[in-house]
Amino acid sequence: MSELQTALHGLVQAIDAPRLHGRALGNWRWTVRQRMASVRDGLAIETAGGSDGWLAARESSVLRDRNALIMRLSALGQGVLESPEVEQVRNEVKRLVTDIHHHHQKLHDLAYDAVEIELGGSE
Repeated sequence: MSELQTALHGLVQAIDAPRLHGRALGNWRWTVRQRMASVRDGLAIETAGGSDGWLAARESSVLRDRNALIMRLSALGQGVLESPEVEQVRNEVKRLVTDIHHHHQKLHDLAYDAVEIELGGSE
């Protein structure tokens, strides 16, 4: 498992943990926030591979998506710690996790296409 996949798995576990009131809610918030930082770090070290030719545009698009996901993580971080609407924030983080999974799949598709071109594809 990659660093990003491990961080995402940890975040999903933290999001799904019971959310009670008082001190337990504070612990939940802090744990989710820490796991979000791990996901952000995993996204930040991610690279697309430096493709040439027709894959360069797709690579740029994937990197733009990654940067947007990092910005969303940063924006949600404060809300996780302070928002009174815990369920709303939880749902937003879950949606973000889904979007990060889609982004990760796009990155894998890009790598697969680069290898397919290099080896000659199905021709």
